[in-house]
Amino acid sequence: MVNVVAHRGFSGKYPENTLRAFREALVLDVDTVEFDVRLTKDNELVLIHDPTVDRTTNGQGRVEEMTLAEIKELDAGSWMSPEFTGERIPTLAEALDLLGGRVRLNIHLKPLAATGAILVERVIEELKQRRLFDQCFIACDEETLVLAKEICPEVDICNLSKKPLETYVSRSLAIGCRILQPGNRDVTRQLIEEAHRHDMEVNPFYADDEEEMRRLIDCGVDGILTNRPDVLLAVRAT
Repeated sequence: MVNVVAHRGFSGKYPENTLRAFREALVLDVDTVEFDVRLTKDNELVLIHDPTVDRTTNGQGRVEEMTLAEIKELDAGSWMSPEFTGERIPTLAEALDLLGGRVRLNIHLKPLAATGAILVERVIEELKQRRLFDQCFIACDEETLVLAKEICPEVDICNLSKKPLETYVSRSLAIGCRILQPGNRDVTRQLIEEAHRHDMEVNPFYADDEEEMRRLIDCGVDGILTNRPDVLLAVRAT
């Protein structure tokens, strides 16, 4: 049975990477929640996909140039609909307090060259404090994942450096990765079979329509990232 991975929470209907989107994903009883983590100017961990706050808040500016206090003043919901006015950008701690122990976590790191090591160290420390290593994995580029494994060998990692696709499985194995996240258009039966021969898990990014969901399921994927977990749950039930 394919795992339902709520991409940035239930982001097809609620503001992405917010506690509201996560709560609604929990209501659906999804298997996994995916979210993005960045560092603020004062090295705090916040959940936001883009390098700037422009698209998903009422503010402007780069996340790395703003303090946590400044980011917490922003409205992260009204860009999608007035009914979500007042939603805030959550910290990683707030997200873990809500989700920890209730659902698997797909933690997508968004490192910058200057502060990538700090980001990895801070995230791993948060996970260690909450004893969540058996309920989560870190997703990022190969270089960052190698660093994560050096800092914490027990953390599970997901390789997002999928090109060249011909060496995706072998490169991932070489760094101790057991989870792959190829683009949905890159998914073939051959890729899935190769990964499964090495006991690897494949969760492509992403699919929101039924036809593509069914194609991926027919290929043998283990999970699917989706902005519409409600649709994937319905497909899975048929």
